Amino acid sequence: MEYADSTIFEKNNNPDIHVMRGNVRFRHDSTYMYCDSAYFYQNDNSLEAFNNVRIEQGDTLFIYGNYLIYEGNLNLAKMRQNVRMENRNNTLFTDHLDYDRNRSLGYFFDGGLLVDSLNELTAIYGQYSPNTKMAVFKDNVKLVNPQFVLTSDTLEYNTINKVATILGPAVIESDSGIIHSTRGWYNTETDLAILYDRSVVLSKDSAKTLTADTIFYNRQTGFGEAFSRMVLNDTVKKVILMGNYGYYDDITDFAFATDSAQIIEYSQKDSLFLHADTVQMLTVGEEREMKAFYGVRIYRIDLQGVCDSLQFNTNDSTIYLHKNPILWNTGYQITGDTIKILLNDSTLERIDVKDRSFAMEEKDTTYFNQIKGKNLIAFFTGGELSKIEVEGNTESIYYPIEDKGTELLGRNKTESPYMTIHIENRKPVKILWRPSPKAEMLPIPDLIPETKFLKGFVNYDYLRPKDREDIFTQTTIKVEDIPAPKRKKRR
Repeated sequence: MEYADSTIFEKNNNPDIHVMRGNVRFRHDSTYMYCDSAYFYQNDNSLEAFNNVRIEQGDTLFIYGNYLIYEGNLNLAKMRQNVRMENRNNTLFTDHLDYDRNRSLGYFFDGGLLVDSLNELTAIYGQYSPNTKMAVFKDNVKLVNPQFVLTSDTLEYNTINKVATILGPAVIESDSGIIHSTRGWYNTETDLAILYDRSVVLSKDSAKTLTADTIFYNRQTGFGEAFSRMVLNDTVKKVILMGNYGYYDDITDFAFATDSAQIIEYSQKDSLFLHADTVQMLTVGEEREMKAFYGVRIYRIDLQGVCDSLQFNTNDSTIYLHKNPILWNTGYQITGDTIKILLNDSTLERIDVKDRSFAMEEKDTTYFNQIKGKNLIAFFTGGELSKIEVEGNTESIYYPIEDKGTELLGRNKTESPYMTIHIENRKPVKILWRPSPKAEMLPIPDLIPETKFLKGFVNYDYLRPKDREDIFTQTTIKVEDIPAPKRKKRR
């Protein structure tokens, strides 16, 4: 006790109580306490202070309230009613505040509001340290920033660097999107975040979700970098991009993935699964472009394929396969220098093969129907192969079957400039060669290995993806099966 306008010493009733009124001032170590009136309990080294209560610690900490209990032996101040703690640019408002001078820690337990130069934080329970400028809030935590609102179960906040550390389920909502996380940190000044434990970032239109074990995210630029089990799902375009590393730019609508990279296109009943070393997507308006590089493997129930690189454009619904492309459709294998797949609402409509085209159908493990030419076009009706057209030095080997039987009648080899095959129920019903075809028929017993296959025949079935998981199986084309380099035309 330092000063009061009047002091009453209750000698008879309670000799250890001092009743003080008017401009009361106490000092404990370097801390000063002011009020209108107070009870000082000398034996307990404690006091009760009433009205216009103020605590001053140095020139940086001020606590205001209507009522105070101060326990000197514990260095504990219990401020109540209209409490305000000011620490430089930080102000804490509550009705129930306990301030522990030993730990330089103030904590509230029935609702509070912390305000600094940038943010406002509210919670049911919280604590604030004037020394470290750190706050920890729990239960119904809400951080309000001019650009976003963060709600959480538990939040740690640094009033110096304005970094909020997420320690429980949290949601960050802004005009640029929504973030869901249970652990991580968010710099409320720079809008940079590191998010852990399968956090989710939603785009501003909520059409795209980015999920990963770890995400580095810049809310201002909409750029998210993902590590481990990344999943980018576009629910409007019906496509999923996956990988163990990748990133997404919400402004340019560009996405990239590598390390077990995968694309899943699920707009139709049968989804298409694609794996490559690196995959990327770019969306401009209603159009989307997907690219895949190195070791491309595709699986869909009605279509499988492998190649070195692939490009898909939604504006013309065409998939381009480059460098040793191989396609399988039901019982057919198709190869060529370049293959184009034309889709109609994700349904197979046409396959164009340019240069050194070769198609074959397995009759059994020994005999194969074969077609060879410069260019080949396969037409589909309702997703089923209906016609094949071949042009340029066409050669074919066909094994006809006896009527209503399974026995092969022989080997029919034909050469002509053009060839057309009409197919129904996956069986040729009409074959046309034009003009002036050259044909040769050999009985099965007369066949030798050299006459059973066209030049360039290779069965690549060992490379064919068997199911959606098999796209991740690493396969290598046999050295003897690699197509010879294409001859350059002489000038």
